[in-house]
Amino acid sequence: MKRSILVAALLSALPMVPANAYKAGDLILRAGAANANPDASSSEVRVAGANVSGSSVDVDDNTQLGLTGTYMFSDVLGIGLLAATPFKHDVSAKGIGINKVATVEHLPPTLTLQYFPRAGDAAVQPYFGLGVNYTRFFSEQTSDELNAALGDSDISLDDSFGLALEAGVDVAFNQNWILNAAVWRLDLDTDATINSPAGQVTVDVTVDPWVYMLGLGYKF
Repeated sequence: MKRSILVAALLSALPMVPANAYKAGDLILRAGAANANPDASSSEVRVAGANVSGSSVDVDDNTQLGLTGTYMFSDVLGIGLLAATPFKHDVSAKGIGINKVATVEHLPPTLTLQYFPRAGDAAVQPYFGLGVNYTRFFSEQTSDELNAALGDSDISLDDSFGLALEAGVDVAFNQNWILNAAVWRLDLDTDATINSPAGQVTVDVTVDPWVYMLGLGYKF
């Protein structure tokens, strides 16, 4: 009974939600918590050119401040940009006798062409995007565990270009303020190289993160 009353109250409130017309020339800026959650896989780790059977690496997730913007060049089409403060990930391994391998940071600027199917006045504005991602790695540091095993080492990761898919929704509080939820799937591949006194270690990593964001926005 309580659940039925709550649903009825929510439905009765829907007409009171303000309309939120998007039109050509609008600029929508959003900020919130963004979680980069890698769907990682890798080749076997190669030490001095030889594969270590059964070995692989993994990448953990991280949450940072996400920033997105949309410029509407028509009533239903916009250009979207995803940016964030640098994501920081721990890289772990199995099958090589070392757990934590390194810590790396990256920035994932992503540009998409966005489609807003609900043209005209609508309090709820879903959208879909297709575009490209450029991921730049920096501040790569090998772990104390790896340095103890192989000697003082350094690690580098190649930057990546790839496809980006996006889906999101803006829900209006009034004519300007909105609540936003969005998700991206990024095609992200990199080659990692560790130079150590014990020899060179290499591995190919498919990161392919899901990026989830929940935040607030403002329409100018």
